[in-house]
Amino acid sequence: MNGVWYAAVGAAFVLGLLFVFAYSRRSTPPGRHGEASSATVAAGSDEVARRSAELEAGTAAAVAEASALRKAAQTEAEGLRRVAEAEAEATRRTVRTETESARGQVEALLARAREQAAGLIAEARRSARAEVDTLTGELQRQLASHAARTARLEETEARLDAQEARLAQRAAELQRRSDELAARKSELDERSAELETARVAVADATREHERELERIAGLSADDAKGELLATVEAGARREAAVLVRAIEGEARAEGTERARSIVVEAVQRVASAQTTETVVSVLHLPAEEMKGRIIGREGRNIRSFEAVTGVNVIIDDTPEAVLLSCFDPVRREVGRLTLEKLILDGRIHPHRIEEAHEQSKIEVEELCLRAARDALADVGIGPIDERLMPTLGRLKYRTSYGQNVLGHLVETAHIAGVMAAELGVEPTLVKRCAFLHDIGKALTHEVEGSHAIIGAELLRKFGEDEAVAHAVEAHHNEVQPKTIEAVLTQASDTCSAARPGARRESLESYVKRLARIEEIAGARPGVEKVFAMQSGREVRVMVQPTEVDDLASSVMAREIAKQIEDELTYPGQIRVTVVRESRSTEIAH
Repeated sequence: MNGVWYAAVGAAFVLGLLFVFAYSRRSTPPGRHGEASSATVAAGSDEVARRSAELEAGTAAAVAEASALRKAAQTEAEGLRRVAEAEAEATRRTVRTETESARGQVEALLARAREQAAGLIAEARRSARAEVDTLTGELQRQLASHAARTARLEETEARLDAQEARLAQRAAELQRRSDELAARKSELDERSAELETARVAVADATREHERELERIAGLSADDAKGELLATVEAGARREAAVLVRAIEGEARAEGTERARSIVVEAVQRVASAQTTETVVSVLHLPAEEMKGRIIGREGRNIRSFEAVTGVNVIIDDTPEAVLLSCFDPVRREVGRLTLEKLILDGRIHPHRIEEAHEQSKIEVEELCLRAARDALADVGIGPIDERLMPTLGRLKYRTSYGQNVLGHLVETAHIAGVMAAELGVEPTLVKRCAFLHDIGKALTHEVEGSHAIIGAELLRKFGEDEAVAHAVEAHHNEVQPKTIEAVLTQASDTCSAARPGARRESLESYVKRLARIEEIAGARPGVEKVFAMQSGREVRVMVQPTEVDDLASSVMAREIAKQIEDELTYPGQIRVTVVRESRSTEIAH
């Protein structure tokens, strides 16, 4: 019984080992199966062999004990022995079967491990071969680079050798030149010694000659040198004065001729027709009875018209015409358009007058804007601030001595552009200064002060360039001109205003100005006659030569011009010429 029990325990133990082995194979992760397969197979084979040996030893012991017990209890255990033998045989067969199965599995595992090992070895060989190829290629590239570098080094060495040869040649050449220079230096030293000896001899001879000259002339060398320098200095001063006078005369003549040609060309190219200055507008009526409708019952319509428009209506004996009078030309134009609308409509009453006046104001504003844009496009100076456009357009209805101000601005801009181009100055800024120089005249009815200062302040207010504002405020010398743009603006304004036919004034003021010019010139002592020529643009003063000399005549001309500038207002400029003439008369008998 004990042998059978031992055999059963051994068989169960072997089955447990086989179960554990199979479970460990199933539980091994696929990723690590290849890594642990060899170790697991080896451990399983050893354990199976050990257990098999123990099982065989236990089986032999069990058989021996069974035999002893059989001899001791043959009668009792005959049947049990047969049963035990049968069970032991079955157990042995089972053990053999399991052992063979385990051995088959072990062999399969070993075969699989060998295959995996072979695959890993092949993969390692491929990796090693690829790495060897890579290293071989890198080595070949390095060898090629080394060969190229070696070639470059050899080429550099060749160049250095050639350069060393050239340097050696140059060193030899320099050495040769140095030897030649040393030889020449020695020659020069010898010549210098000879020259020094000759100089000493000449100095001795010169001193002897000076002593002889001093003895003969009775003057020392310093006194003679002083007299000679004084004589030379006087002659040089006289010649320099003559040369300076000649150069100044040539420069003045050339500058005058050049300026005259520039001004004449500019004026001829841009001269245009001008309007006449007037403070009244004449409106023709379709019929004489229209005057009564304009006046209205008890003068209601005419009073309402004058109150709304600010324009005086003058109704006189002129047939089929009325006069509109106002110092503001824009307001006078609005009044004229208002009265035209009322006459065309036929309905003249206070409410209709107000409606027509509003419509006329809008039309005049549009006309002003259109005129400003047309003038701006004509001069081609680029855009200006839109807030300045209405003010600029109002100059269409302003005149100065019969010259339309907006037309004067366009003409001045063109003259300034021609002058700037002739002088080699960029014309755009100069034309902009000249075009805007009289913009302040549009506000002189509203703001006190000079139109130049008003215009400059207006331009600065709306962000115009400071160079333009300075040229505007300086074009009447109220501010000293500091830029070339200001000077050209002033010159072009004078050209546009002073050219023949540009402006006119009333006969009364013209006669008064001529009389005052002759009075100013005739009040000087020594004046014999005064002539106002060229419509008052030139004054010739004849003086008595015994009372007025040349210097006094120059002073008199300057004083007369200064007094005319201070007292009179006139367009353009006035030339004052003082003529001093001496006559000697003898009679031959």
